[in-house]
Amino acid sequence: MASIDTEHLDFDYPVYDLRSRSIKLAISRQMVGGALSDLGSHITVNALRNINLSINEGDRLGLVGHNGAGKSTLLRVVAGLYRPQRGRIRILGRVVPLVEKGVGISWDDTGYDNIELPLRLLGATNEEVKRAKKDIPEFTGLGAYMHLPLRTYSDGMKARFAFALCTAIEADILVLDEWLSAGDLDFQERANQRLNELVRSASILVLASHSLPLIESVCNRAILLEKGRIVLQGGASEVCAAYLNDDYGEPTPPLEFAF
Repeated sequence: MASIDTEHLDFDYPVYDLRSRSIKLAISRQMVGGALSDLGSHITVNALRNINLSINEGDRLGLVGHNGAGKSTLLRVVAGLYRPQRGRIRILGRVVPLVEKGVGISWDDTGYDNIELPLRLLGATNEEVKRAKKDIPEFTGLGAYMHLPLRTYSDGMKARFAFALCTAIEADILVLDEWLSAGDLDFQERANQRLNELVRSASILVLASHSLPLIESVCNRAILLEKGRIVLQGGASEVCAAYLNDDYGEPTPPLEFAF
């Protein structure tokens, strides 16, 4: 049974080579996301702080918040792409992250050569890799281009290939940063159909999006992130309404600088 549990989870980004006090102050005034800590030799962006979550089978969890609130960082931690510095995370089930397009891809290798390694990194079986090698050329319509290096592809072709690769295997836990779209209108229609099938088959969905109607239509739960903290969680409609109306209490104040 798929599940995700976190306890007191923190994640920090260290930022080096900011020696000027004026630069530090300018950043602190403009910061809208995670709080900042000044550690002398570098600044630390506290992207996630004290995240406690329990996500279970059947949950479709939406992540809501302003730019820099911590949504994408939390997705990457759940996907296993980032390791938290403090706290605990426990994941049961295969995680397929539709977060980073091109993870494991070598742009100097051909389309065919770029199928196996990224899928192996996601835990694909021999049968799944074999099926993907047949499915991806057909789904993308790339044809003979599959024999050419990816660096020779147009941006649209790269997007189609990356999407088909990311959605080639089924997930117990699907982690999605915005609703993916790629290619022309005809391909987007097929891509949306495939994405909907993946969402339906997944035991758990974790979706970050700025589209509140999308969150309300796809998710049954939501959390609101503010400066790296969960400030509200509940039903998707309830959380989206509170975010839209700024009705979720005082935002967490940023940490003070000590010079």
